[in-house]
Amino acid sequence: MPDTLAYVAGAVLILWGAAHIAATKSVAGSFEAVSVDNRRIFVMEWVAEGVTHVSIGALVILIAALEGTGDAVSDLVYRVLAGVLVVLAVITALTGARTPVIWFKICPFVLTGAAALLLISSAL
Repeated sequence: MPDTLAYVAGAVLILWGAAHIAATKSVAGSFEAVSVDNRRIFVMEWVAEGVTHVSIGALVILIAALEGTGDAVSDLVYRVLAGVLVVLAVITALTGARTPVIWFKICPFVLTGAAALLLISSAL
């Protein structure tokens, strides 16, 4: 059961990050006129967050596949990654989620949900 929770958290993060990256052009284009430099910075940050989600998800899946859950190192990594996800969720809740864009409003729940799965997995 703990491995399954880790796999689900990892898969959710990979899918969310991939969707994040795939939507970059659409989201960047939805903003009113901004300078070229500001658009580049936005795209860079948007893609970087998507890559972060995918990377965390891949790390979780690799740890679950190679080491399983229940040992001290796996539990520590899951807890640290859960903390990172909560920090990202709080940042998003205080910034992007305050806009009318629905995906920004959903993101804190996706990240917090994945963090909860990792914490539960590390506690079982």
